[in-house]
Amino acid sequence: MAVQIAVIDDWQDVARDVVDWSPLDAVGHVTFVHDYPADRDTLVERLQCFEVICVMRERTTFDEDLLQRLPRLKLLLTGGMRNAALDLEAAARLGIQVCGTQSYKHAAPELTWTLIMALTRNLVQEANALRAGLWQQGLGGDLHGKTLGILGLGSIGTRVAQFGQVFGMRVIAWSQNLTAERAAEAGVTYVSKQALFEQADILSVHLVLGERSRGLVDAQALGWMKPSALLVNTARGPIVDEAALIDALRHKRLAGAALDVFAQEPLPADHPFRTLDNVLATPHVGYVTQQNYQLFYSLMIEDLLAWAAGQPIRLLTATP
Repeated sequence: MAVQIAVIDDWQDVARDVVDWSPLDAVGHVTFVHDYPADRDTLVERLQCFEVICVMRERTTFDEDLLQRLPRLKLLLTGGMRNAALDLEAAARLGIQVCGTQSYKHAAPELTWTLIMALTRNLVQEANALRAGLWQQGLGGDLHGKTLGILGLGSIGTRVAQFGQVFGMRVIAWSQNLTAERAAEAGVTYVSKQALFEQADILSVHLVLGERSRGLVDAQALGWMKPSALLVNTARGPIVDEAALIDALRHKRLAGAALDVFAQEPLPADHPFRTLDNVLATPHVGYVTQQNYQLFYSLMIEDLLAWAAGQPIRLLTATP
């Protein structure tokens, strides 16, 4: 009997065309779900007939309640090897296997630098003014000679640090696990947390979301920053205290912020980040590129074929 396979979270309606899904014809039938369900009951009704579900990153939360209401589900496939929206412990208890994929390593740091450049040079305002028939509305900022602060010097943070070095910036970094030796290997100066926020002209967030990092960029940390400084977050929304950030931006205690991630996604229609004039906000597109989607979906197909053959690969399990 054909396996029923769902590809969900396809907000842009691109999944069916970005890769060739025909290798799965011998396994089962693939259904693409484009629109976003408004409530949990609708989601359950839509997904209850599927044995395999392919999810895109953390767009839909598969907690224990949802997993229990999908008795036919046998396999969850996710883009990347980490997905905080999947309850791996509950999946294991219910006999549902979870597999991931590799990630394209260039998309997120490139988007980060795009936001840094656009925010520094007021590119959105200048481009919109040009369309309105105006000319040269303000003064952009410079990067050369400024200090770039990296909060989290992992693979993405290290790449962003390299971009900063190419632009002639002084690069400093801190995180809870970072050492001076590790920073020096990347040509970066290790500083304390307070010094990172105090010295950065641009502070870029690149931490993994966890209990230690949730709310780490709080009112106190934002208060350490220069009024002329800029904050960039392409990691995860809850790392930054949104209320504290909104307050700092509204009262000009911080010059601006470029944000690709938010505490609630999609961002509510009435959220201040949509209207504050010193915020450049994008709809979590750090991983949304042609190459990354091709990699995610092609490896999901590979995962599914291996699972169907009884030899699952890239299994994700709960951390003890």
